[in-house]
Amino acid sequence: MPLCEIALSDMHATAKGIDRPEDVVIGRDGRVFASDHRCAVAEIFADGSFARLGPRGGAPNGINMDTQGRILIANFGIYDGEEGALERFDPATGKHETLVAAVNGIRLTSSNYPVLARDGTIWCTHSTSAAQWPEALDGRSDGFVFALLSDGAVKHAAGGLKFANGCCLDEGESFLYVNQTSGADVVRFPILGPGELGRRETYGPKLGPLLDGPVDPANLPPPEITQNLGYTDGNGFDIEGNLWVTLPAANKIVAIRPDRSVFTVAHDPDGTILNHPTNISWGGDDMRDLYIGSIQADYVIKTRSPVAGMKMAHQR
Repeated sequence: MPLCEIALSDMHATAKGIDRPEDVVIGRDGRVFASDHRCAVAEIFADGSFARLGPRGGAPNGINMDTQGRILIANFGIYDGEEGALERFDPATGKHETLVAAVNGIRLTSSNYPVLARDGTIWCTHSTSAAQWPEALDGRSDGFVFALLSDGAVKHAAGGLKFANGCCLDEGESFLYVNQTSGADVVRFPILGPGELGRRETYGPKLGPLLDGPVDPANLPPPEITQNLGYTDGNGFDIEGNLWVTLPAANKIVAIRPDRSVFTVAHDPDGTILNHPTNISWGGDDMRDLYIGSIQADYVIKTRSPVAGMKMAHQR
């Protein structure tokens, strides 16, 4: 099916009362998990209820899953003034562990999003080394990508990014796509091998203007200004090769088509239900169940996608 707009009336709130559900991951078995600020991860059930699992600590941000059903957690600890490592939680055993706490001697404070490749490599973004995360929205380029290899080695893979945020792989795992929040764009890196990235290139156009001067995410301008802003957050591919990108400040989700044109999938300028969307995740038998995370709403959106999502490594 071709891309078409998702009506706001077709979006439904689930897991009401969840805290900062930045991301969602759906397992091969259909189980649904979301980030939650009060625990390691929350499991969302079909009736809309949820259960908190694991210890509280930092700010679980982007989450993903490995092929054994364990949840990979990028801890955005900077949100609480804490360290922010790449972590893992096993829903089956309750084991919670730190996978990577430092890269090249730099303690991690703002791990943002992890993605698993089929060769076992975990790619993860780190947004900034600023003292407070909003400071990094000034356009500084201290974000980077690191990789945890299947043999346990850790590599610094790419640097110089303007608030490295969501990341994903294409179907062939030829490129790693990374959102630059304060670049208002997406860049991609050719994957040369486990933990090895080539020269980056911009993928698609700028997705909107940015604010002048310091940004206070808690006190943004009115909708007539924010609805056009291009701050990027999460991304992911559908099976037709469209790269979906969330724009939280604009309350918008767009898709960059293979020809690099941009299509608006959903837009809610006033944030009536699509409130600061941060990540999109596909699941279900036909991969058309769409879940949308948020850093502002106390719920997760569930709706139907016009195009099936690309299966990730843990869903194959």
